[in-house]
Amino acid sequence: MKYLPILLLLSFYSIAQDKSLPYYQIPPYPETFTAGTVAARMVDGLGFRFYWATEGLRKEDLDYKPGADARTCLQTIEHIYGMSLIILNSTTYTMNVTQSPPSLSFEDMRKQTLLNLKSASDKLRTFSDEEMNNKRIIFQRGNGKIEYPFWNQINGPIADCLWHVGQVVSFRRASGNPFTDRVSLLTGEVVK
Repeated sequence: MKYLPILLLLSFYSIAQDKSLPYYQIPPYPETFTAGTVAARMVDGLGFRFYWATEGLRKEDLDYKPGADARTCLQTIEHIYGMSLIILNSTTYTMNVTQSPPSLSFEDMRKQTLLNLKSASDKLRTFSDEEMNNKRIIFQRGNGKIEYPFWNQINGPIADCLWHVGQVVSFRRASGNPFTDRVSLLTGEVVK
């Protein structure tokens, strides 16, 4: 019984450091600059930041919100998850339909968000400039649809996700669990 806390701590540490998930480290950068490789690298940067912003979050971190009218940290992560679907859907010309928040555990939502971003990045990396020029974000509106060019993906869901990842970092700091100093956001690597 006296070893139970140590076993629980080791078990938590191995789960929290799941290197099998995408974006433990940022993938190597592409050898060429194309519209697709640049867009993919933006998504990779988002994935790396999301991985580490959400790594090791505790229940009190997920429940934290800075004010009565604000989202909790978990609700912010749910929003990021939803936008990761929009990012992925734009790579496959799939319509985005408004849905209820997912009924996933935090761990499953985190994993699926990372997988969505990785899949989107992998697809983006393969697109020619012409294919990128034809990519669209599509939303269902009533019985119709509305389409936006990929440019709106950059200033919309990708930038919005980066904004919200920053909120998660602030929320975790405010709840007593600051962002790790083990990573370099510049190089995209674990440094300690």
